[in-house]
Amino acid sequence: MAHTIAALASAPGMAGISVVRLSGDDSHAILKQVFKPVSSKDAFKPRYMMYGTLHDNEYPVDECMAVVFYAPNSYTGEDSAEIHLHGSPLIVKECLNLLYKLGAEPAKPGEYTRRAFENGRMDLSRAEAVMQLISAQGELSAKAALRQLRGGTFAFIHNIQKEVIDILSTIEAAIDFPEEVEDSYSPKELASICDDIANRLLKSSDARSAKLLSQGFEVAIVGTPNAGKSSLFNSLLMEDRAIVTEMPGTTRDVLRASIVLSGVTVILNDTAGIQDSKDAVEKLGIQRAKQEMETADLLIIVLDGAGPLSREARQILKENANRSRIVLQSKVDINRTPYYDGALLFSSYTGEGMDDIRAAIIANINGVQDSELTLSRHVDLAKKSAQALISAKQAFIDGDSADLCAVHVQDALHLLGEITGDSVSEEVIDSIFSNFCVGK
Repeated sequence: MAHTIAALASAPGMAGISVVRLSGDDSHAILKQVFKPVSSKDAFKPRYMMYGTLHDNEYPVDECMAVVFYAPNSYTGEDSAEIHLHGSPLIVKECLNLLYKLGAEPAKPGEYTRRAFENGRMDLSRAEAVMQLISAQGELSAKAALRQLRGGTFAFIHNIQKEVIDILSTIEAAIDFPEEVEDSYSPKELASICDDIANRLLKSSDARSAKLLSQGFEVAIVGTPNAGKSSLFNSLLMEDRAIVTEMPGTTRDVLRASIVLSGVTVILNDTAGIQDSKDAVEKLGIQRAKQEMETADLLIIVLDGAGPLSREARQILKENANRSRIVLQSKVDINRTPYYDGALLFSSYTGEGMDDIRAAIIANINGVQDSELTLSRHVDLAKKSAQALISAKQAFIDGDSADLCAVHVQDALHLLGEITGDSVSEEVIDSIFSNFCVGK
């Protein structure tokens, strides 16, 4: 028996409409105690939106809409209901208190989607796609999440699972009935099949693309004090987020904001100017700037266009010579003489060169693979599964026993099951759904 849960399913705060969701065996009974439809015709008919009044012991709380869903034809696979209220935080609070008073329990993060997974309404990859779609900020990320939600990942992995199961069946037949299958059991052929499947998994396991789609493209804007880093940050955002003054060292901490370029979320990190300093606060800011430089996907090194290259600027260029980077020279409205070969000249004041900078960032983003696997967890598991199949291939080639070959193939199948949820541990499930928002 599934206990009944309730939570706000829409975003918190003031809005035109707020949606409260119920799920569990007592959903309909609880709804009938707090919601009175204006018309009895089609009242509480499944998937039929009713207009009526939310009330507390005949005291009206709100004029609203409500709809019920019957198991198994609901999001969670259970009896469930939704109440569509006016978007007042006060009304939502009153509604939830009413539901809790009548026996519903507050939903935990991701509990609705977890129930959908546990009730067989979706596999684990689709469940993860729900949160990926909610949090998507770039067009490519949203499209990848929607494709996964529609079963793209599941179909890809499920088809491979069937092929791996066929390999296992052949091996087990050779173990149990060696005389009957002696002629049809071909280690060389099985090695070739394992190699083919492993290659398909690896081809779809682009870790860089998965990271960019799920986490965004990290860009660190670095340079010496007063080089124009914060002005560039504001220009790329097209808003005044960072304080800009003529006084060097204005930025003491890392400022983060995001934009979307070429369908990908680009996370801009404006850092403190790097120089020798005895100021404790400035030294901490410089330390954080260097930490951002180490983890960024791309460095934008800003050179001060108002004067020749300083010793600190030369050091930054030297230390990051092998990194993915774009070198810029600021203040082209003051000076057009380039100080560094290949640097892009720009002015945050006039806007000159900004289109070239955006194009340069996009050029570094390009190459995001539109593959079946778009989450880092799936990519990691698919790579491990491929390695297990490569081990199986080698075992077949080396003439190892059928039992030993089967162990590698079983490992590959288990890892694939962790993507779909067929063989995933309770700890992994807890970890996945703990990242969901309450109400989803």
